[in-house]
Amino acid sequence: MNQENLIRKIIHVDMDAFYASVEQLDNPELRNKPIAVGGGGDRGVVAAASYEARKFGVRSAMSGVVAKRNCPHLIFVKPRFDRYKEISAQIRTIFFEYTDLVEPLSLDEAYLDVTQNKKNAFSASVLATEIRERILESTGLNASAGISINKFVAKIASDHNKPNGQKTVPPEEVLSFLESLEIRKFHGVGKVTAKRMYHLGIFTGADLKDKTEAFLTEHFGKSGRYYFNAIRGIHNSPVVPTRSPKSIGAERTFHENLTSEVYLSDKIKTIAEELDKRIQRYQLSGKTITLKIKYSDFVQQTRSKTLLFFISDKSMIVEHAIQLLYQEKLQNSVRLLGITISNLNTSDKKNPELPKEKIEVQLSLPF
Repeated sequence: MNQENLIRKIIHVDMDAFYASVEQLDNPELRNKPIAVGGGGDRGVVAAASYEARKFGVRSAMSGVVAKRNCPHLIFVKPRFDRYKEISAQIRTIFFEYTDLVEPLSLDEAYLDVTQNKKNAFSASVLATEIRERILESTGLNASAGISINKFVAKIASDHNKPNGQKTVPPEEVLSFLESLEIRKFHGVGKVTAKRMYHLGIFTGADLKDKTEAFLTEHFGKSGRYYFNAIRGIHNSPVVPTRSPKSIGAERTFHENLTSEVYLSDKIKTIAEELDKRIQRYQLSGKTITLKIKYSDFVQQTRSKTLLFFISDKSMIVEHAIQLLYQEKLQNSVRLLGITISNLNTSDKKNPELPKEKIEVQLSLPF
């Protein structure tokens, strides 16, 4: 393993049964029951399954017919991708509180490079725990995490203690961890490749490590070199931010439900402080201000206004957000407020360039 690998601290965050968990969150009648998100007809396919359904062998990409056969009392739920995207955006907002080096893989998982981070924390494990707690507090959903020296190991580690757990593989344990794994646990080794490896006597990471690069290249072509490096913990691919923001927002869930617009106005000022930091970070401005209100009964409402000019000034954001608050009477007590600025001036903007600094980390520091 080279020095570049050793000094990175990578977190892979993976939401637990994301689509199914969102449905159970929004509909209490579905909680603790086997559900499948997707079609249950003759041509339907399972997009996601709850952990209760997985106990019966129901898996994503399985036909609805087979899923129902495995679990006769399975409940099928139609997917609501707008809702999943909404919660995914909340989760990514949390990620960016810790680092700008966030690489989303899908709506429910992402890599975070926290070698240097906004909390000035040494321990990536502590940060992962805090991030998972923040996600639970903000969304009501559980996440699992893997922490290690590169993306490859971190992703494998995130599956290790699912659901609602995390696994840290520090530098000195990477090789032993990889050697102990069944070969099917390696990302990039599917069913077909696994069968080929079984025929070659490769059943575990240790078996894979015993093979030379020439042997692996002979049998697996260009992928052979990948397998040769992967089992040795060599994976130099950096976390690449691919986020081109369409909006920037901040929100807060309150410990107690609030009913007074006066108190909520004060909360808007606090939320605007955090939003201002993010706006300044990306050096953007926008024309549309949106106030999100989530009531104590979990009914959500948004109120928006679009201006004739771009704004980024905190005081103006507060002014317009408060106007939206008083726009109409509250329907119930409020548990969450959020402010988003969108319709951004991104046409001539690129993703903000991250500081090019030499990273030096003592390996004796907590991982």
